[in-house]
Amino acid sequence: MKDASVRFEMKYRITYYEYLQIRNALSIYMQKDKFTKRAGGKGYFVRSLYYDTLDYASYHQKMAGDNERVKLRIRTYSPTPDKDSPIRVELKMRKRNLVIKKSRLINFEEYENFANTGRWSDENDLLLSEFENHRLSKMSEPKLIIEYFRECYETKVPGGLRITFDHEVKSAHSDELFPEHSFYRPHYPGIVIMEIKFKDEVPAWVKKLVHTYGLRIIANSKFTQGLQACRHDLAHPGGIVTIR
Repeated sequence: MKDASVRFEMKYRITYYEYLQIRNALSIYMQKDKFTKRAGGKGYFVRSLYYDTLDYASYHQKMAGDNERVKLRIRTYSPTPDKDSPIRVELKMRKRNLVIKKSRLINFEEYENFANTGRWSDENDLLLSEFENHRLSKMSEPKLIIEYFRECYETKVPGGLRITFDHEVKSAHSDELFPEHSFYRPHYPGIVIMEIKFKDEVPAWVKKLVHTYGLRIIANSKFTQGLQACRHDLAHPGGIVTIR
């Protein structure tokens, strides 16, 4: 199963109280998606394994403000190895505010084979080949895992607009998707990450919502935050935000 999406993203950091207010305001126009409904509580579990080079080239490109980047990650929706839970291989390309994401769903056996051998079992799959070509050309390796609970809302009528709230974002050093032992560090305790994702134009009611609550767009890369949280020795000319 393959899919590719092109969209714009606007990200915000909000307090839990602001989250409650905004969530209530969304109920007129939006509803929880099927995965959020099924999970209940703060939403469904997400864990991503991110890749970077030995000298953390992707991290430094992001910190330097490079607006054209390719991100490699493998994502699961289960905290433990589960043969019935799909795993998603992703290439995420950003050109300024435009995000192009290509993905391929694989099963646990396919991921396990790749983790053990460094090769995909289906060498003819275009997405997996593209992922591997990017990985080999940059000599990238898995560096850390980031996990959180995602609460996702979609419009009651088709339109491509999605608003998500990410709770309890935290990261840990890891070179695998399902480590036996990990020491996690929270990114922003007490803060909820809100993302507005759309394909064309933001509806007028969303613009009004942003204005009403005084929301300000931020650069909110979970990948850079995760490295900053786990690797305080990483320095950058533009400065580093210390996450405690």
